[in-house]
Amino acid sequence: MEHLFTVIKNNLSVIRWWDGLDILLVSFLLYKLMQLIRESSAGQVLKGVLIFILVTQLVGIFQLNMLYYLLSQTMQIGILALVVLFQPELRRMLDSVGRSRLPSLFNGEKEGDTAETLRAIATIVDISDFMAKTKTGTLIVVERETKLGEYMKTGTILQAELSGELLKNIFFDRAPLHDGAVVIRGNKIAAAGCMLPLSTNKNLSRELGMRHRAGVGISETTDAIAVIVSEETGSISIAVGGMLKRHLSLDTMRTLLTKELVRAEDTPKKKLSLLKFWRTQKK
Repeated sequence: MEHLFTVIKNNLSVIRWWDGLDILLVSFLLYKLMQLIRESSAGQVLKGVLIFILVTQLVGIFQLNMLYYLLSQTMQIGILALVVLFQPELRRMLDSVGRSRLPSLFNGEKEGDTAETLRAIATIVDISDFMAKTKTGTLIVVERETKLGEYMKTGTILQAELSGELLKNIFFDRAPLHDGAVVIRGNKIAAAGCMLPLSTNKNLSRELGMRHRAGVGISETTDAIAVIVSEETGSISIAVGGMLKRHLSLDTMRTLLTKELVRAEDTPKKKLSLLKFWRTQKK
């Protein structure tokens, strides 16, 4: 036992501070990798890859040369196949890195951004209330850090001021743009009639239609927030981070949008003015 402590002490004495940093960075990367795998279907694929590697090693141990050659060659090609297979997960991981707070040092923030965002939230809540009462199908996507230009190109570019009346006309059931999504960028209606990627999540309820699946799909591939109003039930839902929150009340919807769209560091400073703002909106 004393010998074991001596060995440990000697090993610790040669560890440098940057070795500790190296271990921390590797641990963090492994943690993010495991988190990525756990939150996607990649876990089952990874299990299959590990079994394949184990079988290859066993074949090599038993010197089954021809089979070992075929498996090892397949493994080399499989590296490229894994990159293609995990393309959505890799894109999501790189996208989350790009959405870190560092880019905000270059983008900057305007002083009136918070007030404009609160007005936009109030407009979205009011129009959702109207659409819910009239059972008008609605899909509004709010862009955040990830740019939605590729999806905006599938619709009609508007670059119009955000207003409830315009949204009513867009989602009117006989309007040409009512089937697609409205994309809001910078508190303006950037585009309408946009086509979005559908979610492939098998855990979603079968009663959900294309509009809800599109809302969840865009929230899976980007950091956008999707507001959906069902034309069958008039219920309001919000998709964020691949999760769908259904049957929301207006107060819950307003709270959720404010939490997601107003910068966290602004919330404590704006708390009183936020309360005053909502009161003025009700008058």
